[in-house]
Amino acid sequence: MPLSARTVHDCTIMMANQIEAPCGAATAISKGPAMSWRLIQGSMKGTTRGEDLFKSFTELAKENNLPMDKLISVCTDGAQCMVGKNRGFIVLLCEHEKRPILSFHCILHQEALCAQMCGEQLGEVMSLVIRVVNFIVARALNDRQFKTLLDEVRNNYPGLLLHSNVRWLSRGKVLSRFAACLSKIRTFLEMKNVEDPELANTEWLLKFYYLVDMTEHLNQLNVKMQGVGNTVLSLQQAVFAFENKLELFIADTETGRLLHFEKLGEFKDACTASDPAQHLDLQQLLGFTSNLLQSFKARFGEFRERTRHFKFITHPHECAVDSADLSYIPGVSVRDFELQAADLKASDMWVNKFKSLNEDLERLARRQAELAGKHKWGEMKKLQPADQLIVKTWNALPVTYHTLQRVSIAVLTMFGSTYACEQSFLHLKNIKTNLRSRLRDGSLNACMKLNLTMYQPDYKAISKTMQHQKSH
Repeated sequence: MPLSARTVHDCTIMMANQIEAPCGAATAISKGPAMSWRLIQGSMKGTTRGEDLFKSFTELAKENNLPMDKLISVCTDGAQCMVGKNRGFIVLLCEHEKRPILSFHCILHQEALCAQMCGEQLGEVMSLVIRVVNFIVARALNDRQFKTLLDEVRNNYPGLLLHSNVRWLSRGKVLSRFAACLSKIRTFLEMKNVEDPELANTEWLLKFYYLVDMTEHLNQLNVKMQGVGNTVLSLQQAVFAFENKLELFIADTETGRLLHFEKLGEFKDACTASDPAQHLDLQQLLGFTSNLLQSFKARFGEFRERTRHFKFITHPHECAVDSADLSYIPGVSVRDFELQAADLKASDMWVNKFKSLNEDLERLARRQAELAGKHKWGEMKKLQPADQLIVKTWNALPVTYHTLQRVSIAVLTMFGSTYACEQSFLHLKNIKTNLRSRLRDGSLNACMKLNLTMYQPDYKAISKTMQHQKSH
């Protein structure tokens, strides 16, 4: 039965109004995107200076009666209006609250900046790839002819991909598709009488296949850190694990095995088979990997400083948290924390409780890896998030450990990335299209709320409030 635009609008508003204020740390984390969106909406109507962002935030907090004493940390994209030392949002917020507040530069943004440095070192490679891709894809005739060529040779791919600087995974996907179609690209350029001798140059191809493999590793790291509900500890461990992998890549390149560079290894084997006397200079690739490792080591400083603090949420019986880490959490007594931590470490019952938690997290990680390998992303979303398992364990502790619980919840509510905000931009783009030019702020807010929460409509309650239209 078709519904009028007014009926759809009214139902959307009703469902949005049914969203109740969440309670509990895990639910508060899932509500984060909606709060981030409302702050952005208020600030984007004018200038976006630090003062404007702070004003919008304070109005939002007052309107929703947000307890500011529970604000522990702020995660930003590193923009000057957010982290400026004089009039940035963080500085103004600390001055208003008259206490220190932790500030994190989004770990995904930092990883993307490191990956961008890898592309800058091999700029001549990436520039040629982009130029060739634009020549083929950006021209309608060339694009149709190239797709026809791929169909004739029964290639697995329908065509090439355009590169976008603002998309985190774009560089790796463009390079991977380009490498898979390289022989057909050469054939097509010969048909068009376009000369690009670099595409057959051994030195250029060596750098190209290295960049293909390295961006693939970087994309895997980026995808691993995406998603809502990732704890700041899991994000930090993913970055540290990749740093260890980079050291392994350096040793792998030095020995010439290239076990972790699939495309580069295949190219080397092909060159050796065609000309056994040919020597490939792998030393220059060592420099690229070493510079990438140094770039990772130079970043993520705020995460490195609080490693013990982050590990406390899963290993409270093993970690020794410094009193300086507790100064950012209002209402926490260092004396009570130390006494309760001593009691917890001496209790086998509660120590075993957290050992069981780590076993559950291990099983969850194995299950996620299995589903990711089979590309079953829908089933992965049905799995219980890691943060909910951690909250459930801490809630099982008696009230005598209330200070430890307060510290653990504070750590769990820290955002390590701005993924939730980036996701809200994607929903906004899908909702506010040129086909919905009459969409007003009220309807847009309702649609955003429904997209950014785990809300299930109560259709019976909604139908009872509606006037039934009987047939005549």
